[in-house]
Amino acid sequence: MLGLVTRCTHGVVMNSRWVAKSLNFNKNYEASVFETTIRVIGGLLSAYDLSDDKVFLEKARDIADRLLPAWNTPSGIPYNIINLRYGDARNPRWTGGKSILADAGSEQLEFIALSQRTNDPKYQQKVEYVIEELHKTFPADGLLPIYIDPHTGITSYSKISFGAMGDSFYEYLLKAWIQGNKTESVTHYREMWETSMKGLKSLIRKTTPSSYAYICEKTGSSLSDKMDELACFAPGMLALGSTGYGPDEAEKFLSLAEELAWTCYNFYQTTPTKLAGENYYFPAGQDMTVGTSWSILRPETVESLFYLWRLTGNKTYQEWGWNIFQAFEKNSRVDTGYSGLKDVSSGEKDNMMQSFFLAETLKYLYLLFSPPSFISLDEWVFNTEAHPLRIATRHANGETYSTIGQDRLQERFHGRKGRSGSN
Repeated sequence: MLGLVTRCTHGVVMNSRWVAKSLNFNKNYEASVFETTIRVIGGLLSAYDLSDDKVFLEKARDIADRLLPAWNTPSGIPYNIINLRYGDARNPRWTGGKSILADAGSEQLEFIALSQRTNDPKYQQKVEYVIEELHKTFPADGLLPIYIDPHTGITSYSKISFGAMGDSFYEYLLKAWIQGNKTESVTHYREMWETSMKGLKSLIRKTTPSSYAYICEKTGSSLSDKMDELACFAPGMLALGSTGYGPDEAEKFLSLAEELAWTCYNFYQTTPTKLAGENYYFPAGQDMTVGTSWSILRPETVESLFYLWRLTGNKTYQEWGWNIFQAFEKNSRVDTGYSGLKDVSSGEKDNMMQSFFLAETLKYLYLLFSPPSFISLDEWVFNTEAHPLRIATRHANGETYSTIGQDRLQERFHGRKGRSGSN
């Protein structure tokens, strides 16, 4: 383990040279505000927190400044696409000009962290205003449709989902509370999250005959017996959030997390390749059937296994993770990496490896078999792209004290740099 961490730290040092000399965001390119935030800004800030090398912070600020015009809308709800050179922002045509909930509501961790590290409040102000606007009309069940009008800030009549286009909004409500070290100044995030979890519980159904628990989707008052593999982040989120409840409620939420994780694990186990499809349906009298049958090496199930193992110590979750990894090895491994599958029944490969397979899927599998003290959940919070950010205490006056575990982390990493340099 120590040797692996040494090499990881040495890799951060090596990458800082490339970042300083070659990484250039001044491109005539239309980028997803959300994807750029969670992947690029999140990755750069994580590298900064791990190395204390300011080149990563400078580059994070550069790309964040290029994204900021996306928030210049009448409501403060950001557009989802922006040109990195010219700052022209818009929404995709296929959304009907609407902003996507998971996109607009999942930049908080990164922009808050950037304000904390740079002592510049403008980034935090932009993303927290979004939450303030959503809070004004937050429904009693805490469930928001996936489309929001960026001109009015009002949600549109559309699907409610813990899968595609809804998922990480709920994740970030919880994690913004954790990121602020659960102080009074971030209580509103926790309160909104708990309201949403009441809504989530209203969407839970169970199959016949095996009683698999699943999360329905909802449009208006109608429920759909469909669950995306993307929604398999929810067991981990529920387990992580359960610790903020009293003993009785905590036990109930942890139990629900374990039930949903069992369902998600069986998304894998019930196919010939032992890899999960993109989504599943739950017809009356049947346990589950694959809907969209491709697999693009998604991380959500192993993410939840990681959290459940860390929070319960139950090695069953390690066994499940190992079985999933073995299925990747058998069906997806090729000479140059890992390929997704066009069909989880036939095993036909799609000849593509998504970047999140390295950033998330393999990272969570690695952490699933790492000591709990390594990237401790008491000191770090993971963004939705699995980039760890240090927890920093927030206070009512906006003052932020030193991040949790910073001195201890730097002491360890500085020592490792010396050892790796002598190899």
